[in-house]
Amino acid sequence: MVPHASGRPWLAGSWAPEDLVVAEAGRVRVAVFGLSAITPERLAALISPVRGLPDVDRVARRLPGSAHVVASVHGQVRFQGTVTGTRCVFAACVDEVPVAADRADVLARMTGAEPDEELLAAGVTHGMFFAPLSERSWWRGVHQVAADSYLAIPGNGAARTVRWWNPPEPDVPLAQGAAQVRESLREAVAQRQTHQGRLSADLSGGMDSTSLCFLAAEHHPDLLTFRWNGGSAINDDPRYATQAERSLAHAEHLTVPETDAPPVFAPPYSLPDTEAPRALTRGMNAIRSEIRLLVEHGATRHMAGHGADELFTGSAAYLHTLFRRSPFAALRQLRAHRALYRWPLASSLSGLLRGEDLGAWWRRCADGLGRPAPPSPAPALDWGVQVPATPWATGDAVKTTQTIFYGVADQVAPLAQDRGQHEALTALRSAGPALRLLGREFAAEGLRLELPYLDDRVAEAALSIVPHERYTPWRYKPVLATAMRGLVPDVILDRTTKGDCEESVDRALQEHIPDLLELFTDSLLARRGLIDPARLRTTLLTPPRSGDVWSAQLEATLGAELWLREIAARTTTSAPAGPARDDSHRLHRVPDPEERS
Repeated sequence: MVPHASGRPWLAGSWAPEDLVVAEAGRVRVAVFGLSAITPERLAALISPVRGLPDVDRVARRLPGSAHVVASVHGQVRFQGTVTGTRCVFAACVDEVPVAADRADVLARMTGAEPDEELLAAGVTHGMFFAPLSERSWWRGVHQVAADSYLAIPGNGAARTVRWWNPPEPDVPLAQGAAQVRESLREAVAQRQTHQGRLSADLSGGMDSTSLCFLAAEHHPDLLTFRWNGGSAINDDPRYATQAERSLAHAEHLTVPETDAPPVFAPPYSLPDTEAPRALTRGMNAIRSEIRLLVEHGATRHMAGHGADELFTGSAAYLHTLFRRSPFAALRQLRAHRALYRWPLASSLSGLLRGEDLGAWWRRCADGLGRPAPPSPAPALDWGVQVPATPWATGDAVKTTQTIFYGVADQVAPLAQDRGQHEALTALRSAGPALRLLGREFAAEGLRLELPYLDDRVAEAALSIVPHERYTPWRYKPVLATAMRGLVPDVILDRTTKGDCEESVDRALQEHIPDLLELFTDSLLARRGLIDPARLRTTLLTPPRSGDVWSAQLEATLGAELWLREIAARTTTSAPAGPARDDSHRLHRVPDPEERS
């Protein structure tokens, strides 16, 4: 427990001592909770000019790492997470008292909240959530604060959300911006120090994980790397990983045959907690196997390259804005995109010229749920990707999802004026919450998952770069490649391929269809009228066609089913909200009458 200046409770929960730094200056008290190298003395100096909640903006913008910031300023409280969504804030009322936490299921247990049936319907119907839906709590009565906002709790009154962060203007040239990305990323990796045990990192052979390994080796020459060893004609990751290992001579390389990994979609099926359904379910048994191996080798923190795809790659949506500023440059790049993806000329030009706003796009998403997928992918020039409804979603589930989408359309606003910038922010803020839940899987086994690419300062550095230099059809991840030049071997940075494992995924799915059908025999989703088990069986037993997207949607349905079962099991046994070994954190705010001005 951390008290207010008056001595009454302010923060309560469970955390490691090194995860919390608290400083005070007069009647201002600020807690930085998570991964940050700041000292109490430095934090005290930063907060000395703070006179009101908005003044904490300057403090938050200067903090590297990944952390919550909680401030008590003259009787008012400010609580915020990260702008990429890897650390979230939830709020609810307990006996008319506003309470906040970094976990939704904690508040759900405190308030007796029930799962959000409407969001469940959308989850099984659409499968892939974009912001703002990705920032909606799965529990009724529990509110999730948007990643660019903080929760303000007055000394006496209702809590409210305040937007405090805006993305940087994307006007920095590639060379200058890449240098800042390098320094931000280097600082982010340097902060991943282990107070005990070893630091481990994925070394798949891809540019993302390999770059982190070379940055980590600057501080941890005895780094422990991990990879599954196996490849095919369409997955050349192992060849590049082997070359990277030769350059990391002092590191220990743990290489495990891919055949030793539990296949995707294989049982057992389980979740470690009840906060939200998992979007990433098909390969969790392999991940858990990896975690156990790393823990056996002494690892306590593990770095992964998740988030780099969202940060350094993108669709051709940026051309929409570029065309209105520099039409000839946009048309030249569109020609290259068309050659790469075989987009028809007519639909490419119509997508470039379409002036549809974001609300209209969401309405089109709603209308398109009842239509089959087009025979070939549309040029990626819209606000996002549109997909048809999951084949096994019931009519009621589809109608509920359409209602939700229409509601989003009436209120949504772009995250940035530049469409490429908006898409990047949408991808980051959609991936962040999902990857945060992945971190819970690691915590349940005693290993902390670290995602440096999703640190706020790293994201800001990348987002400041001109979109048509950040994304280009002629180079693969040009920002990261430029930033890591001279540190990572050129053979990695000049790579033009990305490992593809979908062939083995499809094969494993076909092998484990009987297990999945058995799981859904007595489905809680079906009891709620959200899925049709007969249509699910028919879909799974019918060979997929080119353009089908339901294998990805199957993960979301599986995650929703497992979530409901975990809730039911814990309700029956009255188990605690967290897993047996839970290194995740909880923060609660108790109002303090003595703190009021």
